[in-house]
Amino acid sequence: MLVLPGLTAATELRDYAVIGDAIPQSLTGAAGDAARGRALVVERSSTCILCHSGPFPEQKFQGDLAPDLSGSGNRWSEGQFRLRLVDASRLNAETIMPSYYRVDGLQRIGTVWRDKPILSAEQIEDIVAYLVTLRE
Repeated sequence: MLVLPGLTAATELRDYAVIGDAIPQSLTGAAGDAARGRALVVERSSTCILCHSGPFPEQKFQGDLAPDLSGSGNRWSEGQFRLRLVDASRLNAETIMPSYYRVDGLQRIGTVWRDKPILSAEQIEDIVAYLVTLRE
């Protein structure tokens, strides 16, 4: 079985509540680690920089299909980031952004991710912790 570095094989999803356009409460009950979040964002296996660009000078090739993450901490709250990572299709049914913490109702799923979230709750929280720091 192929397992990409940095991605999880978590099988149980934690409960969360969507309120408006956000998941206001941490999936883990704790804040994430921004340094680990940054490492996940710039790591190609998490797929963030395949579509997004941002303040990542060490990465020569960054995506241009999705919004630049520079200054995104001024545009979205922790809860709004959390929902976008968990299941962006709740905000836009036509989005190309993967649902990183959803397993039901998905189509064309790779064997590695079938019945498992792409990222763990902890990884989601780490990425959220990093993205809110992007103020410029």
